[in-house]
Amino acid sequence: MMSEELERILVRLTEPDNAVIQQATAELKQAFKDPAIIPALCAVMTGSQNPQVRQSAAVMLRMRVRKHWKKISPDHRESLKAIVLQALQQETEHTVRHSLSQLSAVLVKHETPDRWPALLTLLNQSTKSNNPQDRQVGLLLLSKVVGSNPEPFKPHYKQLLQLFGTVLQDLNNPTALYYCILTLTSITAYTGTEEMNLMRSLIPKLLVALKHLIQADQDQASEAMEVFDEMMESEVSVIVPHIAEIVQFCLEISADVSLSDSLRVKALSCIAVLIRLKNKAVLKHKLLQPILQVVFPILSAAPPPGEEDPEDEEDDTEDDSENPKHFAVQVIDTMALHMPPEKLFNQLLPFTQACLASENPYERKGGLMCMAVLAEGCADHIRTKMLSSMLQTVCRSLSDDNQVVRSAALFALGQFSEHLQPDVSKFHAELMPLLHGYLSAVNQTKIGHMTKAFYALENFLENLGQEIEPYLPTLMETMLSALNSAENFKLKELAVSAIGAIANAAKEMLVPYFPPIIESLKGFLTDTREEMRALQTQALDTLSVLARTVGKDVFSPLAAECVQLGLNLTDAVDDPDLRRCTYSLFSAVSDVSPDCLTPHLTSITTVMLLSLRSTEGVTAHLGEDKQFVLLDDDDEDDDADNEGEEGDVILDDEEETTIDDRDVSGFSVENSYIDEKEDACDALGEIAFNTGVAFQPFLESSFQQVYELRDFPHEDVRRAAFGAMGQFCRAQHKVWKENPAEANHQALHKLLLVVLPCFLEAVRQDRERQVVMAVLESMNAVIKSCQGEALQAPGRLAEISNAIKDVLKKKTVCQDVGGDEADDDEQQAEYDAMLQEFAGEGIPVLASAVPAETFYPHLNDLLPLLMSKAKSSCTEADRSFSVGTIGETLHSLTSVAGGRAVAGRLSNRLLPVLVAGVRDSDAEVRNNSVFALGALAQAAGPIVASDYPMMLSLFSNLLSKESDLRVIDNLCAALCRMILSHVEGVPLEQVFPALVACLPLKEDMEENKTIYSCLTFLYSHNPVLVVSQLRPIMSAAAHLLGMKDVDNETQNSLLILLRGLAQQHTQEFQSAVMSLPDEQRNKMTMAVTQS
Repeated sequence: MMSEELERILVRLTEPDNAVIQQATAELKQAFKDPAIIPALCAVMTGSQNPQVRQSAAVMLRMRVRKHWKKISPDHRESLKAIVLQALQQETEHTVRHSLSQLSAVLVKHETPDRWPALLTLLNQSTKSNNPQDRQVGLLLLSKVVGSNPEPFKPHYKQLLQLFGTVLQDLNNPTALYYCILTLTSITAYTGTEEMNLMRSLIPKLLVALKHLIQADQDQASEAMEVFDEMMESEVSVIVPHIAEIVQFCLEISADVSLSDSLRVKALSCIAVLIRLKNKAVLKHKLLQPILQVVFPILSAAPPPGEEDPEDEEDDTEDDSENPKHFAVQVIDTMALHMPPEKLFNQLLPFTQACLASENPYERKGGLMCMAVLAEGCADHIRTKMLSSMLQTVCRSLSDDNQVVRSAALFALGQFSEHLQPDVSKFHAELMPLLHGYLSAVNQTKIGHMTKAFYALENFLENLGQEIEPYLPTLMETMLSALNSAENFKLKELAVSAIGAIANAAKEMLVPYFPPIIESLKGFLTDTREEMRALQTQALDTLSVLARTVGKDVFSPLAAECVQLGLNLTDAVDDPDLRRCTYSLFSAVSDVSPDCLTPHLTSITTVMLLSLRSTEGVTAHLGEDKQFVLLDDDDEDDDADNEGEEGDVILDDEEETTIDDRDVSGFSVENSYIDEKEDACDALGEIAFNTGVAFQPFLESSFQQVYELRDFPHEDVRRAAFGAMGQFCRAQHKVWKENPAEANHQALHKLLLVVLPCFLEAVRQDRERQVVMAVLESMNAVIKSCQGEALQAPGRLAEISNAIKDVLKKKTVCQDVGGDEADDDEQQAEYDAMLQEFAGEGIPVLASAVPAETFYPHLNDLLPLLMSKAKSSCTEADRSFSVGTIGETLHSLTSVAGGRAVAGRLSNRLLPVLVAGVRDSDAEVRNNSVFALGALAQAAGPIVASDYPMMLSLFSNLLSKESDLRVIDNLCAALCRMILSHVEGVPLEQVFPALVACLPLKEDMEENKTIYSCLTFLYSHNPVLVVSQLRPIMSAAAHLLGMKDVDNETQNSLLILLRGLAQQHTQEFQSAVMSLPDEQRNKMTMAVTQS
């Protein structure tokens, strides 16, 4: 009886009338209170004539089983299992079969495959049946039950893979192919080594099957393509033997314009992932050329007649999700980041040049887009070998007669400015007039195009430094007038952002413009209108930059007000971007005047920890039974009243609240929430460090929350979390140093015991180079601050040294381990080299943190790895890194116990490398080698006395022909180190006049410290010598007085020296002063007479 009633209700649920549906829902809720609902739903599911009703019954059973399994009696459970399988065999409608398969999947979750032998029997029979229809149903059922529970089926994987080998040849049954590939995708991550060979052998069949599936159903094929993503993510070794066929297959799809965009995008992104994970194999199989031949026509194709590329549309919404053109450019970007530049450029340049020379504007645009995305990954190569020719191309294109080309040129210039520093800034005289030309037309140009001009301008200005001075008045006039007059919010936003970039370069030079800027920004920040949102976000960003650049005296009076503005906004507006920018503002204020933050730390940390905890912006995509969710939620409350006696509601709690992952067809995360988490981590770390003791009450809770994010799926968040963990350690160390209580010391060690192992694990296991670089940087900073404290745990020094060694030997996960390609090749991608540089920077840091004898065995293992990068066959960047790291390590040895003996022991191994470096063709390598020889002399002193004559003749030789100013500065400093360390070994009569003749230093101002401690030492040791060179010494010293780049300590020791000379050698001193130009003479007289 109940089943007929139920059927009537379910029919009414499908009617298009809301009132009827509501009435039916209420009746259904009543019906659900009767335990007999299970058999009744079973009867409807198998007996109703209406397919929609049969499907509804299956969906409701599934929800019942998922949420209330424990309330279903054992006999109902058994009959349900039998009935589902029976229904599946007799059902003719696909939608109902689909729901029945999903119901089976939920039953398997509770019962496990072994407790349901009838299911395994049915799967076995149907998938091997001679009837194609049965096979389809069997594979549908298989894909659902295995897809939801891949792990419990592990014992059956071998059998499954053998089955797939057969099914994938069933080419006339595309639906069977589709379900087969979905099942394969779901087990890939769980397979073990014993299944590898079987999986490998499936790949050729898989490619043929996908080609047939594409002919039959492109949407299904696009979904099935995800099998490659899974394989690449979890078992890339399965793919490597077939890499050439897979790339070939993906290229065919990418190039076929008759196929859907989503399919072509899948194929292109598959190629990009292979380049990222297995670039050596791609090169070895000579796949670069074929990939470029397909990718270039895609990235330079014209859009359909009457349309524009998304980025050229006036309201560019930045959504390139399914655009093959955008993904083709990404493929080039990935190549630049993961391939050795020489190999890439040899094959790529002909394509780019052909595009740039074309008559077709979209081909010219393609060539520029390609140049733009090379800048990040191949920065050194472009800076040192091709910058001026590439800039000429861009400048020419900035005045192209086609706006599409001009836009691309602006994008390229922005990328160059961001990644090719400092070299690109040297071209400001050529570039600034062009960029300013764009700005002067600010009111006539479309805002979409203007946005690109501002992007280029900002990136260029940001890095100009002092060179911005001549352009400042015109720039600020343009920006301030845009702020005041423009009705256009977007234009104001661009101007506010540009002011931030200008401030980064101009620093204190911006002070005269500060009052009007602040007036405008305050106006924007107190306006609560919805359309102000983007402008407010930008205003906060720029305010943070101003806080850090205009100088403490100018900004401090505003600090408290800024904190209040930020807090008011986070209260009033719920917007992740706005919150993110207030966090940056708070951390900037903590840098300038930490006391202004202290009273608000409770509310600030509360908001930030919420951001870290929040799962907002993470969307779960639920399957197809959304229509019943309504009903399901409601039936919970009614049940709750009479649950006490059943005793299983407690256990059930867990399941009620979480979305069942297997019902979720995927997660997606909005970028703004990712950025918010990232900035919250960065800000918390900096605020903890800057506010010191005041932050103590919040340190533990902040650390807990940040630590949770170490495995966050998005790499930017992981990177920021590791950075913040390092900052927390440094903050705790600072607190202990200022208040040396035992509790503070304990707290520091408690943190270090968690953080350092966590860092070491990430270096070895994280897949993203960017994350590992950040971890190494953070670890170096912690050791630099905490020194020996960080290395107290037993074995810690060895673990860190070994991690550095692993990176230098390319043995970590992010360095593409899986040595199926011989890596005898010296060439590598620039980012891979950069990763090794971050690791290498840890060596001098460790050397200065422990006694030299303690570190010596580890240093002994690391040195050969460093020295191997100094060979002449290595790149300039590698050679410079090698001798630079050796130099910094020797420099560290000068300040630790036992350093002299260890430096002396190493000298014979190191001298040949450093002497060769001084003769290198590259100025940076020469510079670092000269520094390293000076550091060796300083560290080893008399032990290397016998090498002094050779070093002096090498230096004298270099001085006679060197033209690079920085190298000459370092040469002077090296001579000073030799004198300070072992004066007896230096013939001062010849060396000292030559040394003084090179002063003042021109570029490396930090070395003034070395120069003037040497002069002070010589004056006490041999005053006659110093007085004999008084004129050039005074002339050099006059340059130094009051200079910004010279630290106070050096200024003071210089003044003491000058006053001593003035008192004891008055006559010679006066005559040297008289020979100075007027302005310097007055400065000198003032300095010496002031007490």
